[in-house]
Amino acid sequence: MTTHITGTREEWLAARLDLLAAEKALTRQSDALAERRQALPWVRIDKPYRFETDEGSASLADLFQGRSQLLVYHFMFGPDYKAGCASCSAIADGFNGIAVHLANHDVMFWAISRASLPTLQAFKRRMGWTFPWASSLGSDFNFDFNVSITEDQQRAGGSEYNYQRGGHAMVAATPPEPVLQNAAMAGAEAANYVRERPGMSAFALEDGVAYHSYSAYARGLDGLWGMYQWLDRAPRGRNEKGVWLRHHDRYDQR
Repeated sequence: MTTHITGTREEWLAARLDLLAAEKALTRQSDALAERRQALPWVRIDKPYRFETDEGSASLADLFQGRSQLLVYHFMFGPDYKAGCASCSAIADGFNGIAVHLANHDVMFWAISRASLPTLQAFKRRMGWTFPWASSLGSDFNFDFNVSITEDQQRAGGSEYNYQRGGHAMVAATPPEPVLQNAAMAGAEAANYVRERPGMSAFALEDGVAYHSYSAYARGLDGLWGMYQWLDRAPRGRNEKGVWLRHHDRYDQR
């Protein structure tokens, strides 16, 4: 017998209507937050970032491909990784199919990582993805947007992430088990694995000039996890115990 509270359909409906009022309030608050994001001041980008793409070397402005807006997912895939971060891969499974829709709404979408382009291309084929993916290897892009740190920053623990200084110091002699598991899935040493962090950034292009408009990190990415939006509506929610995520071709068949 279930240990969860049970009730009649009438009792369920009364509770559901009460919850609906709270959900509508949250939706209105989310709409207001979106307007505040769009009202942020734009910061002109003058640094000549270069990226390697399937079509060759590209500037940041080139990534817009004729659109006025650009969304970037900072995918955790460092130069020493053998595979993409499993969590970032789960997010990518969710956004893989939307790039074409965004591109037809004046918004170009790219994933950007520091791994070499051939490494990204091989993993993309393995996963069956179609979204555009560029390598920023050799560029300051990831470091400037606080999604990669150097070994010196790692040792000193003085890097910035999610608009806070500190943390992300060199992995301890005995790293936490979740770090070890995620690093193993990426085929990377734990110390190398944690030098990359997830995030997303938005840019605008006007008169040939690129501007940075928004970035989010850590749980600021929650809304981009299509899988979690569904789990939040499941009877037991996210129900997470330890590291359960895998690359989608690495789950045991059931």
